[in-house]
Parts: sequence; structure tokens; C-alpha cells
Amino acid sequence: MTWRCRPRQAVWRRSRCRPGHVDNPAACVKFGRSPRRPGQWQEPRRMRGRRENAMAIAEQATQGSSDKSWHGIVLQTLKRNEISLIPYVPDRVLTPLIKNLHADPFFTTFATAREEEAVGIVSGAWMGGRRGAVLMQTSGFATLANVLASLAVPYQIPLILFVSERGTLGEFNYGQSLVCRTMRPVLDSLALEHHTITRLDELEFIADRSIKQAVTTQAPVALILSPLLTGGKVFDK
Repeated sequence: MTWRCRPRQAVWRRSRCRPGHVDNPAACVKFGRSPRRPGQWQEPRRMRGRRENAMAIAEQATQGSSDKSWHGIVLQTLKRNEISLIPYVPDRVLTPLIKNLHADPFFTTFATAREEEAVGIVSGAWMGGRRGAVLMQTSGFATLANVLASLAVPYQIPLILFVSERGTLGEFNYGQSLVCRTMRPVLDSLALEHHTITRLDELEFIADRSIKQAVTTQAPVALILSPLLTGGKVFDK
């Protein structure tokens, strides 16, 4: 069998006539393009298309994440701080946030039987290199004094607690009112940073800065979501 090679001149002519070639301005004019300046890099069409598609997708994601509800702001703040593990104890007030977290593939969201269990899961995840937060209501926090004092605080775990506040502003359960009065004294006794968020315009700033402080100082923080922010839970006869 005889192998026939392509004529050398044809290869030379093809490479020299490539549109935009720096050494062949005549070919550039022929193909309707201006000659490329020496040292100028032209982005390949395929790469340019991929970059434009990625920018369009990012823009759509940004537009879709402009939810200014309290639960939308909390979700975006968690995502921005790379907090992806969210165990929770079911709560009616937190239901909008929990549903949005379940719908977002960025988060691993699941219910636990007790608040202590959720704290243990997030603590173990932190030791394994993953960040997490726990969702609960006021009555659930009342069970956490021991696990906070024996695990999260001494082992310097930046535990993020989102607590929906009950026991005030229309509370119908007297037991919840009693438990609510003990929450802040317990937090103060454990020397834990805590903030009560009452307004939508302050939510993002307080949540974002509190999370960053918790991670930097490796200390738990509690963010108490007031009924003034969430609407709370009211018993209607």
C-alpha cells in the first residue's frame, strides 16, 4: 500500500489563510476580519459561548434568589456562608423556611426526634469539616443546657441556632410563656452570643455577621426569630 501525504503547499496555504492569522493580513481582509495585533489573544468561539452561558445562568440564579421574605433571606445567608447541613425539629412557624431548604439541592435537610440529637449531628459534622445549623422553637431550646455546656461550648463548635420565639405576643400556651422567660438567662449563663431579630431590614446583617463571628471565634450563637419578624403562632378560636 502506498501512503499519499497531503501536499506541503496545501497545508501551508491553509494555515496561512486562517481568518485572523497575524502573519497574513490579506487573508483576514478576504474573510472580512481585521488583522490581529501582535500579542492579542482572541477568545475561541466555543469558550466564549460557554462563558456567556455560565454568566446567563448565574444571572438567572441571582434574579431567582431575590426573595425578600424572612425565610428567603435566611436561606440565602446560610448558602452564602456555606452552611449546608440543616437538621431541625418540626415547627409551624419555621415551616416556610424548612420547605425552601428541602427544595434547594444545596442543603441536606432532615428532621430529628429531639434538639439534642440535631446539636450532636452538627457538632460531629463540624469536626469532619462541614458547617451546619439547627432549627428549633423556644420550648426545644429549653432541653439544650446540658449538651451546650458539655459539648458545643467546651469543644469550641460554631453551632448556629435559629430559634423561633414563642411565649410572647399572642401566645396561647402558658407553658410556652414560662419556657420563654428562661431562654435568654440560660444563654447569658453559658456566655453565648445571642440576638433577637425583630425587623426584616436587619435580618440579613445580623444573621450574616453572627455566622461569621461564630465560625471565626469557634463559639455557638443563637438567633432568636421574634414574632414581630415571622408572625408567630396564634391560636384562633
